[in-house]
Amino acid sequence: MAKQFAVVGLGRFGTSVARTLYEMGYDVLGIDSDDDIIQDIADLVTHAVTADSTDENALKSIGIRNFDVVIVAIGNDVKNSILTTLILKELGVQYIVVKAQDELHGKVLEKIGADKVVYPERDMGYRVAHNLVSPNILDYIELAPDYSIYELQAPSKFIGKSLEQLDLRRRYGVNVMAIKHGKDINISPIATDLLHQGDVLVVVGKNEDLDELDENR
Repeated sequence: MAKQFAVVGLGRFGTSVARTLYEMGYDVLGIDSDDDIIQDIADLVTHAVTADSTDENALKSIGIRNFDVVIVAIGNDVKNSILTTLILKELGVQYIVVKAQDELHGKVLEKIGADKVVYPERDMGYRVAHNLVSPNILDYIELAPDYSIYELQAPSKFIGKSLEQLDLRRRYGVNVMAIKHGKDINISPIATDLLHQGDVLVVVGKNEDLDELDENR
């Protein structure tokens, strides 16, 4: 069966996550304490309910523990974010993803059992900064403090060459995870695959190695 998701807190971030998951074909439950917000999102998710996420009985009645992933996307109320996460953990939710306002908030969430902490504002700032500095970096995902995934426009000197000829692992210490060509994506590239005009490389490695690759492209 496909994973079932619940999103708690339907501000801009929560609504975006809920709507995207629903459009991808997943069952999504939207939860918010504001009736007007629930009415607005009712047609954009599988189910939408008005509930106080800091009320353990309310979450029990929804059957929150039956969802595979619960995303806590509560806005600026750090106290409610932490309390909601604690309740979800105690109820036995399998996987809890929580939006954090800052590093301190994130550390508290990790200590009380959040499985994944996300920083949407910070991460977007990183992406914007990287795109401003190097427009050839189309997207950027931080995996850990020192490791990232880059989507990099294949430079002209790479065109017509194979991955074996480019030897990016030896030269820069990065691995090519996939090659995008228009709407097609090769998720298992092999050494003899040639790069064409307009191709996008999806590469993973240490940040310093990825930056060196971009600088010497």
